[in-house]
Amino acid sequence: MTNHKITHISCVLIAKDAESTIKKVLDSLRSFEDVVLYSNNSTDNTDKIASAYPNVNLIQEDFFGFGPTKNKAAGYAKNSWILSLDADEVLSDIFISNLENITLDNKNVYSILRANYYKDTQIKHCWGNDVITRLYNKDTTSFTNLKVHEYIKTDNLHVRQIEGIVKHYPYATITDFIIKLDRYSTIFAEDNIGKNSSPLKAILNAQFSFFKTYILKRGFLDGYSGLVIAFSHMATNFYKYIKLYELNKENN
Repeated sequence: MTNHKITHISCVLIAKDAESTIKKVLDSLRSFEDVVLYSNNSTDNTDKIASAYPNVNLIQEDFFGFGPTKNKAAGYAKNSWILSLDADEVLSDIFISNLENITLDNKNVYSILRANYYKDTQIKHCWGNDVITRLYNKDTTSFTNLKVHEYIKTDNLHVRQIEGIVKHYPYATITDFIIKLDRYSTIFAEDNIGKNSSPLKAILNAQFSFFKTYILKRGFLDGYSGLVIAFSHMATNFYKYIKLYELNKENN
C-alpha cells in the first residue's frame, strides 16, 4: 500500500448493514484523506467499524434510491473529484498507484475494472469482469436519479479506464442473495409503476434469466457458485415483475 495521501479525490460510499465487507474496503482506502461513508439505517456493526478510521466521515441518513442517495452522499465530499464505490468493493494496490499517477481532466470520467467474487471465489462466467464508470467531477456531472441501475451521466464526456483490479464481494452467504433480491425487486417495482407486467411475464423473464446465466454465459463452469447465482438471478427477475404486477393492481 502506498504511503502517500490522496488529497485531491474523495472516496464516497453508501452502505447498509455491510459489516461483512466494510473493514476490508476501508483498509484499502487508508491512502485517501477524505472518505465519505453514507450509512442508511444500518443495524449491524457497520457504523462502529467505520468510526475507527480517522479518514472516514460517517454520515447517518436515509436512503432515497441509489441514484439520489449517491448524489446526496457526494455533497459531503471535500473534493470535486469523486471516486464512487460500493461497500463491498476493495481497491488493489496497483489500482491506487495508477490512480495517483493520472492527470485528471474535467472533460473525462474514469472507469474501473471490477473482478467479481462469491465469498472468496472469483466468478468468471456468471458475472465475469466488468467495466464501470466510477470516477467523476461532481461539478461537471453526477449520477442519474434512477432508484436502481443508476449510472454516471457521460454526455459530452470521454470515458477513460484506470488500470488495475477492483475486487467486488457482493455476496458472502445465501442470505445475502435473498436480502438483496428482495430489496432490488421492490425498488424496481416502485420505479416502474404503470409499466406492463403479468404473472406470465414474471415466469418467462425468470426462466430466461436462469437460461442466460447458467447456459449462455456458461455459469455451470463456475460450479456450485454458478448454480446459486443463476437461481438468484431467476428469483430476482420473477419477484421484480410479480411485485410490479401487484403494485399496478393496487394502484388501479
